[in-house]
Amino acid sequence: MKSLKKYSIPFTGLKLGKHEFDYAITDAFFDEYEYSLVKKADLQCHVELDKQETMLILDFHIKGTVGKTCDRCLAAFPLPLELNEQQIAKFSEEEIDEDEEIITLSRKDHEIDIAGLLYEYITVAVPFVGTCGNEGDTPFCDKEMLDRLNKLAGSENENKGTDPRWDVLKNIK
Repeated sequence: MKSLKKYSIPFTGLKLGKHEFDYAITDAFFDEYEYSLVKKADLQCHVELDKQETMLILDFHIKGTVGKTCDRCLAAFPLPLELNEQQIAKFSEEEIDEDEEIITLSRKDHEIDIAGLLYEYITVAVPFVGTCGNEGDTPFCDKEMLDRLNKLAGSENENKGTDPRWDVLKNIK
């Protein structure tokens, strides 16, 4: 978790107003999270921090690619991602439970750790089922692998036939 220290923004010495920060998010970032679904990444994150008297407003713009395995042909491919998120951090001595979109910072805090936020935003943005494309698209699924899968699926259906127990249900209307 030491390598995630660079994803902390010290806001104590900053003047009121907008400040910009840039981060590179690579494989090493996701290696810090043991059970991460994302293993490969090449992302650029631009953070605009708007420091105000009572709060911090963080605007995230993340763009790049993450490594994904196609759920159709099992080929590895780079999945493009581009997302914009906003997070509000409020200065208060009491926890705010009513809204999960607000982080509470005490007056003693001097920096905000955005590593967890980045991890969450990216992981949620990756689709659960992903394909590298349709045939004819660029990039497209591995035709040889799809042919093998179709052949195996076809031979399985031929050997299976129909189950006579289900034939009775066809007469029900």
